[in-house]
Amino acid sequence: MEMTIERLLESRKELKERKPEFIRQDNPKRMKLNYKWRKPKGIHSKIRHKFKGRRKMPSPGYKSPRKVKGMHHSGLEIISVRSILDIKDIKRETQGAVISKSVGMKKRLEILKKTKELNLRLLNLNIDEQIKKIEELVNSKKKKGTKEKKADVKEEKEKKEIEFKENLSEKSKQIEKKEKDKREKERILTKKV
Repeated sequence: MEMTIERLLESRKELKERKPEFIRQDNPKRMKLNYKWRKPKGIHSKIRHKFKGRRKMPSPGYKSPRKVKGMHHSGLEIISVRSILDIKDIKRETQGAVISKSVGMKKRLEILKKTKELNLRLLNLNIDEQIKKIEELVNSKKKKGTKEKKADVKEEKEKKEIEFKENLSEKSKQIEKKEKDKREKERILTKKV
């Protein structure tokens, strides 16, 4: 009996809900150990011996069904996109695009427009919202003219100079106070001797 992809995805979801978190042995005791799973090697290890009530070890029983391994929960195969050339290879019926995190704003905008034009599924972003958000950001940067930037820079410089002068005057007052205290201590000490 052949199982459909929908049923396999459902069974994978149930399996993953029951799957425990595989943490390295003694991680809560020794936080300098990394959290990633490492197989216990000790000869008295209770986890390695699979004692009742101890943490579970990864085993083949926790695998997802082979036909849906690496698939998105919608049933589409995940294809990572880093440029417009990657979009052309995507098959609309069986594959879905995921824009890589390292892609910049300009290239991301181009990729989003191209996916919308080709009517492809984007799995990690909402196309219309992202396009709107990026265009607003670009427009806000364009609106801020060079004259305003220069004025802002001048104001910032003036503020920094004023703060610097205030800090200098405070430091000089503190130094004078320390010197006075030092003189008084020396005077008191020389009187006793």
